[in-house]
Amino acid sequence: MHKVLITGSSRGIGEEIARKLKNSGYEVVLHGRSKSEKLLSLADELKASYITFDVSNYEEAKEALSKFQEPFYGIVLNAGITKDGTFAGLSYDEWKSVIDTNLGSFYNVLNPLIMPMARAKKGRIVVISSVSGVLGNRGQSNYAASKAGLIGAAKSLAIELASRNITVNVIAPGLIETDMIDENLPLDEIKKAIPMRRFGKTKDISGLVNFLLSDEASYITRQVVGVNGGMI
Repeated sequence: MHKVLITGSSRGIGEEIARKLKNSGYEVVLHGRSKSEKLLSLADELKASYITFDVSNYEEAKEALSKFQEPFYGIVLNAGITKDGTFAGLSYDEWKSVIDTNLGSFYNVLNPLIMPMARAKKGRIVVISSVSGVLGNRGQSNYAASKAGLIGAAKSLAIELASRNITVNVIAPGLIETDMIDENLPLDEIKKAIPMRRFGKTKDISGLVNFLLSDEASYITRQVVGVNGGMI
């Protein structure tokens, strides 16, 4: 049974990915920053193991991940945060924390796990970016920078690992119905800017992750797949 780690899997898109992969027969390893009630409940429901660490802290991530003796077949980098605001009004902490969490996690999580996967000569890495990382977005210079950085890092890593039968792909979701959407925003007006006139579902992302982990996707690597209802 293939083992897959999903960061940020206690809620939202990460939770849906975990459910989908478990139903598809994968051995799922959940992740959260702390032992939240939601994480523990999901682990119990899915009969899955879990791991806790701050993805923005390399030493913490390395120590936690060193407990796994066997290489992961799949790694889904999903954990992320937002701290929106116009650039002139962003504090240094708001800038740095988003970059450290969203982009820093690429190194912090993958670096300790890459060599075992490379020696096994098989694997799948899926990085969850954002349409903001492709287009940019007002009030999200920190978030857009972090998500654009993930795309560049993933494309570079894909070249390095291709000869080892390891694929690295990026999913760039548009607006997906999760608790990260600010209900105070003019949601009806935002939907009008989307050709499909609606937000996406978490299952739209989990289904694509499931495919990119499969044998059918063995020749797909270094790609950025948009799931955005036609926004771009």
